[in-house]
Amino acid sequence: MSAVDLTASAANAFVDQLVAEGLADAVVAPGSRSAPLALAFARHGAVRVHVVLDERSAAFVALGIATASGRAAAVVCTSGTAAVNFHPAVVEAHHARVPLVVCTADRPPELQGVGAPQTIDQRRLYGGALRWFADPGAPDAAADLDRWREVAQGAWRAAHGRPPGPAHVNLPWREPLVPAEGQVLAVPRRPPTPPAPPPVVVESIVDSTTTVVREHPRGVLVLGFGAAVDAGVVDAFTAATGWPVLADPVGNGRVGPAAISTYEALARSETVAAAHRPDAVLRIGAPLTSTATGAWLARAAHHVLVDTDGVWIDPDRRATARVLAEPDALLGAIADRFGDLAPDPDRVAWRDSWRAAERVARAALDAALDADAAPLEARVARDVAGALPDGSTLLVASSLPVRALEWSMRPREGLRVLANRGANGIDGFTSTVIGAALASAGSPTVALVGDLCFLHDTNGLLGASARGVDAVFVVVDNDGGGIFAMLPPAREPEFEDLFATPHGLDLVAVARAHGAHAQRVDRAPDVVAALTRAIEAGGVHVLVVPVDRAASVERHRALWDAVAARL
Repeated sequence: MSAVDLTASAANAFVDQLVAEGLADAVVAPGSRSAPLALAFARHGAVRVHVVLDERSAAFVALGIATASGRAAAVVCTSGTAAVNFHPAVVEAHHARVPLVVCTADRPPELQGVGAPQTIDQRRLYGGALRWFADPGAPDAAADLDRWREVAQGAWRAAHGRPPGPAHVNLPWREPLVPAEGQVLAVPRRPPTPPAPPPVVVESIVDSTTTVVREHPRGVLVLGFGAAVDAGVVDAFTAATGWPVLADPVGNGRVGPAAISTYEALARSETVAAAHRPDAVLRIGAPLTSTATGAWLARAAHHVLVDTDGVWIDPDRRATARVLAEPDALLGAIADRFGDLAPDPDRVAWRDSWRAAERVARAALDAALDADAAPLEARVARDVAGALPDGSTLLVASSLPVRALEWSMRPREGLRVLANRGANGIDGFTSTVIGAALASAGSPTVALVGDLCFLHDTNGLLGASARGVDAVFVVVDNDGGGIFAMLPPAREPEFEDLFATPHGLDLVAVARAHGAHAQRVDRAPDVVAALTRAIEAGGVHVLVVPVDRAASVERHRALWDAVAARL
């Protein structure tokens, strides 16, 4: 028998076990030291391989695929600073609980610490942002090749555990890096890892949470980023309890008759806020994006946080109870405990008062938004979210776009809203959208993004059209950091240079230079028609919608005044 090609055999075993576990996508940033793994992915036959030139962009594409599909993608790079560029996406995956298998090639031990090129210390490179780390060393014996299947299985299990997140495998390959004349061994597969079960909702937890709900008819259910609760279960809970639902669009719970979409405007009205101040808050997912609503809810006496993974997001330290439970099971059990009891008059009055406030505020908000044809962030967000066909995916960027969507989006079904809200940064957003589009082929993928966020990651557009990606970017261009104009730094004399940072660029030309179709849309009433045409045409499109940054601040303030006057 000829000599065994240990490197190729190990790489093949590692990749094949990932496929056995459920891997379908690998994002590869080109490089030499990662050749064994890149070739193993490309030649497997059951993996979709996406080649992305920029390592930072590649990691966010993998993040987008995993966010949209719910299962880990692998991301592969060569050694050295290439691996460092994965770090922002690893941090986002950690905080957003997105499964990711991070594969960094490395020099073997004999080339460490001796000045070999493209060699840095890659062990524990991502610090505490990992669920798991392994460095199996360079393969050195045919008898040990099953170890690479074990490593692949460990990475997958950790990435999809409780909580899910990134797993890092550092792989020091020795040359030859491409299959030589030696025999490539087929190592038997290990049985795939079963999925991590959700926590069991025990009776004592149901009892204690139901007691809070029973004792406080004036309560609200809050669904923030990461909530992922079934709409039917929410409807049953709200019908039984009379509690309204305050759902951030990124929590995907702004549906049904109990959904209050105008809570930002209501919280800004002192009279309405006082009349609708809840006594209890049951929150699933992260806090709402709205600062005004957060301050309003903070006055409630009871704050119950529910989390599947036991990750307690409580920056204001308001929680009076922490409940480790699967949210659907808990809400359904509470609804069952209420059973067929006669409607409580206090709960009926509470429910009806919220719905009345929502009707008035919604009409006033929409009327104010439609009164001017000049684009405004809140109107663009409302119109884009409302116009997308059922089954669409809308990705919304951090900073002003996510707030504009929260302020203005009407309740609706059939739309999935995704965002990089784990670390709440603007880094890698364009690439995340491309990844989500790759995982959502066959249904529209649209992004709502600000100009600085778009410019921060234009590399994400490179090669996307050639890969058959269908995605539309609606870029709200206020020539700088529009969110800062609404914050205290706007009062400082250095505001324009240090915070607003106007770029003065033609974003249509920038998008076209990166291979995308692009156009400028100057009137708010024309945004939906342009969006519809772009979706129907297919490919990568960028719609640049200019907004007057200074006027935007005053126009948004006028929105809240108009709603308050009607209320």
